Amino acid sequence: MPTIDLNSDLGENVPERIISDDAAMLDIVTSANVSCGFHAGSPEGIRSTLAAAVQRGVAIGAHPSYRDYDNFGRTAVDIDSATLQAHVEYQLGALMGLAAAVGGTVAYVKPHGALYNTIARDERQARAVVAAIKAIDPSLVMLGLAGGVALDVAAHAGLAVAAEAFADRAYLPDGRLVPRTQDGAVLHDPAVVAERMLRLADTGMIRAIDGTDVCVDAQSICVHGDSPGSVAMAAETKRMLQAAGITIAPFVLPASGTAN
Repeated sequence: MPTIDLNSDLGENVPERIISDDAAMLDIVTSANVSCGFHAGSPEGIRSTLAAAVQRGVAIGAHPSYRDYDNFGRTAVDIDSATLQAHVEYQLGALMGLAAAVGGTVAYVKPHGALYNTIARDERQARAVVAAIKAIDPSLVMLGLAGGVALDVAAHAGLAVAAEAFADRAYLPDGRLVPRTQDGAVLHDPAVVAERMLRLADTGMIRAIDGTDVCVDAQSICVHGDSPGSVAMAAETKRMLQAAGITIAPFVLPASGTAN
């Protein structure tokens, strides 16, 4: 029976910027990419999301980004390799500490936003991120864009890797995501999103924005927590996949433990 993971970017809320329903998403997804604080979230909010993930048996991933809180980490940054490596190491260390405090363990790393998209094509920055992961914990799995440079760099460096597809994002014909500045980049219809992911699970193909098919070899599906209607999209995707006999399970084993 086919198996696929369902993940979401969480831990990004602060009182003045509530963008996701973490509790509802954690009841649906099998993996949580939890903000490390550089692009969103607060220590207390991140800790709360981690505790909720542990309680539900959801796998925990670190979600580091550029140091770009004002732009939610979605603006590309020209940064030297040593600084980027240190910034990612700092974020991983912080999240791993908070996860340990609530009885959890960080199992993988999925970079956020502009950093994620940059390292999918920029080998220099990809090497800096991979070096940071190896320095902190080489057992961490790297989750990234299917077909992206970052996964090749990580695998070559000896890290375990997993590829993901995006349920709520449109694709370019070359397998990259349509930039958020372009019309149609973000999808919102739960039925459309779910049907696209069912086709992906069945055939390994996603329809690009120009109508052509893109081959996507993915072990995980992401629904962004901050997308409008994200909970409905995630729930419908999970329902449709399970109705088709597809098992929804994390691509890495979640940590066991009791949250404080």
